[in-house]
Amino acid sequence: MHQLSTNSISLMLITENRHNHYSLVQFLTDNGFDVTITSCEMGLAAIQQKGSFDLAVIDCASRADNGITLCKKLHKILPVIMIEGSDDEICTTAALNNGAYDYIARPVRQWELLARIKNILRRGKNTDILHYGNLSVDPVRGVVRRNGEEVFLSALEYRILLIFLANKDKVLTRQQLLDEIWNIGGDYVNDNTLTVYIKRIREKIEEDPAAPQTIKTVRGKGYKIGN
Repeated sequence: MHQLSTNSISLMLITENRHNHYSLVQFLTDNGFDVTITSCEMGLAAIQQKGSFDLAVIDCASRADNGITLCKKLHKILPVIMIEGSDDEICTTAALNNGAYDYIARPVRQWELLARIKNILRRGKNTDILHYGNLSVDPVRGVVRRNGEEVFLSALEYRILLIFLANKDKVLTRQQLLDEIWNIGGDYVNDNTLTVYIKRIREKIEEDPAAPQTIKTVRGKGYKIGN
């Protein structure tokens, strides 16, 4: 398979059982990463002692609280991906609300993790805050604010909002949105579920969700953000 050129990206894998990740470490190493493994208890100290890392992956399966606590501290130093036991909204929101740049559910699909790492590294090259009306989005930290107050979006809600912001003034059909969601995260979302997500996003970012001025419906075509 084609390997991703990472130019010797330095990655810290924080886990309670390194033996479970032997194949993952080998896979990342084969794709150009310099991987260092440490324990959940020693994660922060190891990163501070070792020096500069480009990214951390945390997998503290039976020590979930430890993983969240570590993520809270680490995300101030470098991007963090959390490996979670489930991809339900409660788990993923907890990870993102505590500083994770992204998450991935067990069992870990190696090429999916590689794609998510690549996406974070690409985002890190653009530190500009995105603005639209009373909204601001920090694409590196994954923080959304409305009128200066942080708005907590689920992982998929956040992705959908980024798709709109990347296509200002363009009408996006429902099928285009569904295709983009699949391409970004590999999430399966059907047409009815998309309607629910759009509704939830509007409830969080619109001054009046019943009369949205940010994500507008273009009758018979789809949605757009902008004039």
